[in-house]
Amino acid sequence: MIIGKPERAHDILRQTRRNPMQAIFRPRSVALIGASEREHSVGLALARNLSGFVGEMWFVNPLSAEVLGRKTFSSIKAIPSRVELAVIATPAKLVPAIIRECVAAGVTAAIIISAGFKEIGSEGCELERQIMEATRGKLRIVGPNCLGVLSPHYGLNATFAAHSAERGSVAFISQSGALCTAILDWSLRDRVGFSAFVSIGSMLDVGWGDLIDWLGDDPLTKSILIYMESIGDPRAFLSAAREVAQTKPIIVIKVGRSEAAAKAAASHTGSLTGSDAVLDAAFRRAGVLRVATIGELFNMAEVLAKQPLPRGPRLAIVTNAGGPGALATDLLVSSGGSLAPLSEATMTRLSETLPPQWSHGNPVDVLGDAGPDRFAEAVKLATHDETSDGTLVILTPQAMTDAAASAGAIVEAVRDSTKPLLASWMGGDDVLVGRRLLNEAGIPTFNYPDTAARAFALMWRRTENLRALYETPALVVAANANLAQRNDARVVINEALNAGTTLLSKSECNRILRAYDIPTNEALLATTVDEAVAHARSLGLPVVAKLHSATITHKTEVGGVKLDLRDDDAVRRAWNDIQSAVREQDFLGVTLERMIAAGDGYELILGSSQDAQFGPVLLFGAGGQLVEVFKDHVLGLPPLTDTLARRMIERPRISAALRGVRGRAPVDAVALEQLMVRFSELIIEQSRIKEMDINPLLATPRGLIALDVRIVLHPANVSDAALPHSVIRPYPLAYVEAVALRDGSRAVVRPIRPEDEPLIVAFHRTLSERSVYYRYFNALKFDERIAHERLVRICYIDYDREMALVIERADTEGKPEIIAVARLSKLHGVNAAEFSITISDAWQKHGLGTDLLSRLVKIGREEGLASISADILTENSGMQALARKVGFKVKTDYEEGVCRAEMEI
Repeated sequence: MIIGKPERAHDILRQTRRNPMQAIFRPRSVALIGASEREHSVGLALARNLSGFVGEMWFVNPLSAEVLGRKTFSSIKAIPSRVELAVIATPAKLVPAIIRECVAAGVTAAIIISAGFKEIGSEGCELERQIMEATRGKLRIVGPNCLGVLSPHYGLNATFAAHSAERGSVAFISQSGALCTAILDWSLRDRVGFSAFVSIGSMLDVGWGDLIDWLGDDPLTKSILIYMESIGDPRAFLSAAREVAQTKPIIVIKVGRSEAAAKAAASHTGSLTGSDAVLDAAFRRAGVLRVATIGELFNMAEVLAKQPLPRGPRLAIVTNAGGPGALATDLLVSSGGSLAPLSEATMTRLSETLPPQWSHGNPVDVLGDAGPDRFAEAVKLATHDETSDGTLVILTPQAMTDAAASAGAIVEAVRDSTKPLLASWMGGDDVLVGRRLLNEAGIPTFNYPDTAARAFALMWRRTENLRALYETPALVVAANANLAQRNDARVVINEALNAGTTLLSKSECNRILRAYDIPTNEALLATTVDEAVAHARSLGLPVVAKLHSATITHKTEVGGVKLDLRDDDAVRRAWNDIQSAVREQDFLGVTLERMIAAGDGYELILGSSQDAQFGPVLLFGAGGQLVEVFKDHVLGLPPLTDTLARRMIERPRISAALRGVRGRAPVDAVALEQLMVRFSELIIEQSRIKEMDINPLLATPRGLIALDVRIVLHPANVSDAALPHSVIRPYPLAYVEAVALRDGSRAVVRPIRPEDEPLIVAFHRTLSERSVYYRYFNALKFDERIAHERLVRICYIDYDREMALVIERADTEGKPEIIAVARLSKLHGVNAAEFSITISDAWQKHGLGTDLLSRLVKIGREEGLASISADILTENSGMQALARKVGFKVKTDYEEGVCRAEMEI
């Protein structure tokens, strides 16, 4: 039982659909409002640039009869045909009224070139408010205060730049109009072409997410380059970037690295996280590659277009001069790469090939008198070495060097290689021919070897980003497990807020951790001094314990005394000291906590704090008292999977110790990953938590234990709606429901999970050729349907962009199996979605299709969609009947051979 067409963003048959953004990049008709013949005016520059547009072109100027020999019109409504794109270059105060006229005239999109909006203060902000009110959601806007838009493949130059751009495959988006003009000028000199060139301005309406979606669907765009000053809507950016980055590199230079870190907070985590570091974590989570310079921005676009990605960080360097090899090594290592430890066999072959004076290591110095054959053989050996993930070859023009012949020999030597090869042909005219030969062979060349080494390290970072997106995680916690237990954490939080406190006591913190199965240190409450003595004895002999007190009114811990558990008098003295520190009527007692020595374990920190743009942020690294001194930590965004947790664990320096050093056994890595996943779920589900530290989290080969924890809550007067939430939408537990099937067996309807890939592979084995044809409109082969790269995208979805429901039951052996999948995919640029339903052949005609489609409609309403639709083959009459049963209108297009099922919701 199958309805719909291939998943919009997840199928090998991905298709592009027209949306309002098309009016910006591929308009059929354009009107320039504010066209002028006044010298040095923006209106004149725009008129000249738009005069080359091949579609309908209209000029609007109520004060002139014509501009550049073309008749003008008094307003947009006076134009005799419909306008798709309006380009506005008038004084700012006139723009709201012009936008109202555009909406009335049915204009689809506008580019507001005019300045004088929020950049000038409150008056400009009010104008922007009036503009958005005037659009009534019917018109998309680029700008205001922007250079405009170039779409070279479609002959559109809606900018006031002095030059246009050549056609190419790179899309460039910038928040700086001045930078755009400089890059345009440079691109003409270096013959760099663009598929799109956008000055985005202040992003009143169209933002990063809209543009990334459009360019991701654009077959002419191979890579997306961004100059960013502000993130805008972080959720929209990350959502679009994560989808597109899987198939096209998104390379960003973001200014503001030196911005002061976030204000110190009550937790260690709060003082360690800064906005730029959080942005780095967000980029990594979305698969975005961040670079440091404009040069790197365009270098990486070229490199990623020409060369395969490295499988690892290990680079072999072949050079005819030691100094450049050393420079390359320094920047390689500092940028996250490493030198390949060449194998003994390769070292032997190199010694047989090279003069005795060669470097006998990596970098491989073939010496200054190396000819083309020596160069090529060394590069071939280094490239084919199993320890190498890529090769950098460096040539300096010496008296004995034939730069061109060496380049040609190297091209032939590595023709069958599947690893990346970069080159640095240093010098000027003497190496030009060699550079040309390398570039023509698809081998990027760099003027300087350190730049090339940095490029390789960035290629490896791109590999890491994609690996995080493509890896299939293991199931850590069932979607509906421990919900009752986890509700206890909410009870603790509500009790504290009702008591007027935002800083939880040790016992309250431990109770919250235990609700998420995070092991905590033992703590006992004593209400009398005799109880304290007895508890101290029962805690055993690691030498020290902590005593804490709590107050009725504040429930905050005060005091904290280390004492010898074998000394009853010490316990009594500590009791008296703490009791005297608080008011007698508020004294509840003390908690005694056994302190566990680290021994063969390591002190870690696991925490969370709030970022103004991205909501809750996770921190992991080396913990203990000097955590803020050593600052060996990394940041990540919740929620985590076990693979994302593993990537966080691998990045701080302490990760090497966790794998075992100096005879120590490694810590339980799987347990640590699973604990971090549960911690991320805690932070997502308990949104009242503002800051939280587990420090130290003791990690040993035998397990993990939270020795100390600190939790700060958002005050009770902060409404639920005002609480910051994760910028990445978490697993939608609200859509999990147990159901009874017609045969009497039980099943669960739930959203798909990243961990479902193996179950989806098994599910595809249950589909007949007929079912496959009905679903995909052709006989899509089994191997294509279950390709890992495709299934990861199908299972690891962005719940903001689509919702996929599965029906899971236990098979005859009690193992889980998926018997149906239903998907609701939002369309780019419009408030609508397409649905599809696939049901295992053995379970068709059991009412599953009706149930799933009804659920998708309900979800669509809750998501605020305007409509849902699907294409159904004309011969698939049963599915047409199902759509009608649920309330869809079905119309047949006999020419196309499909039926269109649509519902306005």
